[in-house]
Amino acid sequence: MALTRARYCLLGLAAGDALGMPAQTLSRERIKAEYGRITDFVAPYEGHPVSHGLAAGQVTDDTEQALLLARRLVADPRGFDEEGWARDLLAWEAEIRAKGLSDLLGPSSKAAIAALLEGTPPDRTGVNGTTNGAAMRIAPVGLSVPPEVDRLVARVVQTCRVTHNTGEAIAAASAVAMVVSCGVAGMDFNQALPRALEAASAGQKAGHPKGEPDMAGQIVRAVELAGQGEDALIEGIGTSVASRESVAYAFGLLSMGAPLWDRLVAAANAGDDTDTIGAIAGAMGGALGWSLPEAAVARLRAANALDLDGLAEPLIALQGVA
Repeated sequence: MALTRARYCLLGLAAGDALGMPAQTLSRERIKAEYGRITDFVAPYEGHPVSHGLAAGQVTDDTEQALLLARRLVADPRGFDEEGWARDLLAWEAEIRAKGLSDLLGPSSKAAIAALLEGTPPDRTGVNGTTNGAAMRIAPVGLSVPPEVDRLVARVVQTCRVTHNTGEAIAAASAVAMVVSCGVAGMDFNQALPRALEAASAGQKAGHPKGEPDMAGQIVRAVELAGQGEDALIEGIGTSVASRESVAYAFGLLSMGAPLWDRLVAAANAGDDTDTIGAIAGAMGGALGWSLPEAAVARLRAANALDLDGLAEPLIALQGVA
């Protein structure tokens, strides 16, 4: 079961990312004007400010950086080379830029990596990073670490602090990683949520006190608002790149229950950081055992040359590494 859910996790991440790709950065009104309602993979409209050059079903930086982190974890199962990770991200950005695409590193990651390579200690480079860049790529940590709060949060901190060493970002990433870890251990959302909140509280203390001071409370609020419907969730939480909005919103979406495809469609039409919300919700939902339509998975695979299945097994194997 763990391996199946790990594969579902990576597929869900990629599907949510690709479904939200043509809508990212756009308002709800602009999405409706350009696409009607997104219900399947579609190409971005000509001249899209961020997604230009991508085709229907293609993923963005969310999936690519998650897989980049996965490979780094598999290559170094007991430690974490922070400078190596920073260089991984820079090399990835250079490759994307060479393709003529503008889906580059976010502001937190870019500034932090520049500071690191200039000699700033790794524990200082990410002190301003409160955005969702850590949470969007954290799923491989959840796949590779058992659902033990102290062990999981410590690993999250290792992988986050270069770019997102703040309470808000680490708490958000810890919560997402814990849901993924609980999911592959066989739990459902209701069983995973309390542990995710505990991980968020622990992660909050591990980062510099900037941004949202109570990420766990923000997630609880999102889940409560989700009971009133999608509009209440969007209006009450928001869908921006801030972790306190997009990550909490993803939790609210999942609390509405399966099927996962419906949750990802909702993310794609929510406005603003649609691809990242979809990626986070998709990773968590997949890990919880929520599958996707076979036809959608086939289209996703055809549109991308990604090693999704090949990374699932070695990531799960890392859970046995002390």
